[in-house]
Amino acid sequence: MPELPEVAAIADYVDGRAAGLPIRRVDVASLSVLKTADPPYTALAGRIVESVGRIGKYLVIRTVPGSEATASEPMIAMVVHLSRAGWVRWSEDLSPKPLRPGGKSPIALRVHCGLPGEGFDVTEAGTQKRLAVWLVRDPAEIDRVAGLGPDALELTEERLAEILASTTGRIKNVLTDQRVIAGIGNAYSDEILHTARLSPFASSKTLKPDQVSALYDAMRTVLTDASSRLEGQEVARLKSEKRIGLRVHARTGLPCPVCGDAIREVSFADRSFQYCPTCQTGGKVLADRRMSRLLK
Repeated sequence: MPELPEVAAIADYVDGRAAGLPIRRVDVASLSVLKTADPPYTALAGRIVESVGRIGKYLVIRTVPGSEATASEPMIAMVVHLSRAGWVRWSEDLSPKPLRPGGKSPIALRVHCGLPGEGFDVTEAGTQKRLAVWLVRDPAEIDRVAGLGPDALELTEERLAEILASTTGRIKNVLTDQRVIAGIGNAYSDEILHTARLSPFASSKTLKPDQVSALYDAMRTVLTDASSRLEGQEVARLKSEKRIGLRVHARTGLPCPVCGDAIREVSFADRSFQYCPTCQTGGKVLADRRMSRLLK
């Protein structure tokens, strides 16, 4: 799943190519990805891409009226949540043919902008269709966006301490709850907790001040390092670059790069997370089941 560093890199990459370009048309192959109907996606034709940025893990493509725009709104934003299997692909060789609805192609939506052939596809692999696209006059109109917690890279240590003290739950769940802290998903929460030497099952409310400081420093270090590593990369390379930079996530059975212990895994119905027993749980192994506790 694309998280803060990947979404920031995608936004920067597309912004560097699309900002200032007119949108010639938008093709939609999967109407189910559109979560709004007003304004319609056809209203984007003739508008100018003003900027491409992010809010949490949401990609935000802001457009303004162009000379041929029919829409009167000064701002229409396309907000994209890539969910687990969504992605964005920029191309200078897009087919001029409209997308065929209901086909087997992973392309859900295509934006033609700039010269013929230029633009980007929003794609989704797999069978679990969770990709979501909104067209709104203000991203705050989207309940899920309006309900986001503070951005992970904009938190102060004092604010993080306040959030943890007022939140009940395991620290792994707190870090990945977008309503509490925006931008962190399964992979980077594993990396942050490993760097902070904290158990995924530690209670957020009971963390000591030095543990909160370690968590804050780890959050800043992991996310900024990942963002720096991905900055300027081709979108097609972001997934592989992310995997290269991970130390514990998706490395079950491999040696911990800090202590050499084997990385362990806890699996749930549709996801899993990884950790190092020596670095994070005092050598104890977490039972591999939901609502697990440390084995005695």
